[in-house]
Amino acid sequence: MIPVAGLSGDYEIGVRPADIDHMGHVNNAVYLTWVQDAVVRHWERFADADAVARHLWVALKHEITYRRPAFLEDGITASVTLEAAAGSRARFRTLILRGEELIAEVISVWCALDAASRRPIRLPPATVARFAGTA
Repeated sequence: MIPVAGLSGDYEIGVRPADIDHMGHVNNAVYLTWVQDAVVRHWERFADADAVARHLWVALKHEITYRRPAFLEDGITASVTLEAAAGSRARFRTLILRGEELIAEVISVWCALDAASRRPIRLPPATVARFAGTA
């Protein structure tokens, strides 16, 4: 993949009672939902309207490093950056933060699909440039 070093976006996350597991903190599986929601919001924020309408995303891989637990009353933010892109694939880094404290780091590889055919589709260079802040 070609490095992008793109624009980052911050997205507030509400911790719900249903997110809490038997140990009293956010269940590990909930982080995947947070990442999926944040990456899609990031795409919708920085891609142009045509690209948003034409592309869907599926996650191919998530690597999660848990650093600290999250709790019900925590104010959580997901900070998303597109790090690299090539063809139909993109790598996003999502930092899950409680204030300035890093509680989890997620590296995700996603595949762009054509919204009509549901087949992989190349990301337009102009769209990647928008995420890099060079468009």
